[in-house]
Amino acid sequence: MSVARFWRKQQNRYNLIGTHCETCGRYFYPPRPFCPDCRREGKIVDHKFKGTGTVVTYTIIRSAGDQFKFLTPYPLAIIELDEGTKLTSHVICDIDKIHIGMRVKSVFRKLAEEGSSGAIFYGTKFVPA
Repeated sequence: MSVARFWRKQQNRYNLIGTHCETCGRYFYPPRPFCPDCRREGKIVDHKFKGTGTVVTYTIIRSAGDQFKFLTPYPLAIIELDEGTKLTSHVICDIDKIHIGMRVKSVFRKLAEEGSSGAIFYGTKFVPA
């Protein structure tokens, strides 16, 4: 399997797909094969998140490795999705505008690339809602 096809097959990376335990109601991203609370009694199903949430906390990245230098400075936030799970993501906005409690929505964007002629990686980032 080629590397590009491997990444395309990771649907959660491109579609914000996680899992939901129908037994206790918890949501997980990235997906989990079983619920850590319910264990064997839990019924885990795939769940496509709405992609909306709130900034819980954030930091401003001012110095990054070569792969992300083109982005600096940029906000990196912990976002609580409306379904309750949290994830870390880049928020595309002016660094002076981001704040705790800011409503955001997911967008599909370029994450990184391997050199000027290498592979380009895409995935989920967030913008103000």
